Amino acid sequence: MISYQPLFRTMKEKKVSSYRLQKEGFSRATYYSIKQGNSVSTNTINQLCQLLNCQVSDIIEFIDDRNCTQKESQ
Repeated sequence: MISYQPLFRTMKEKKVSSYRLQKEGFSRATYYSIKQGNSVSTNTINQLCQLLNCQVSDIIEFIDDRNCTQKESQ
């Protein structure tokens, strides 16, 4: 599963609010969609990397949840 927790950590570290992202042209609706855990396009990831001057790994991370699912079914 893809997690956006790195984005929120990066924003906090860089002291960037969702309001500031919006002022710089990032869609408020897209931000709230990310907050809900919905998927976004690579263009959106690219835009966030540019706005925050960071790498993709500072925005998203992959969490392998197969192990949790397999353990629960046993």
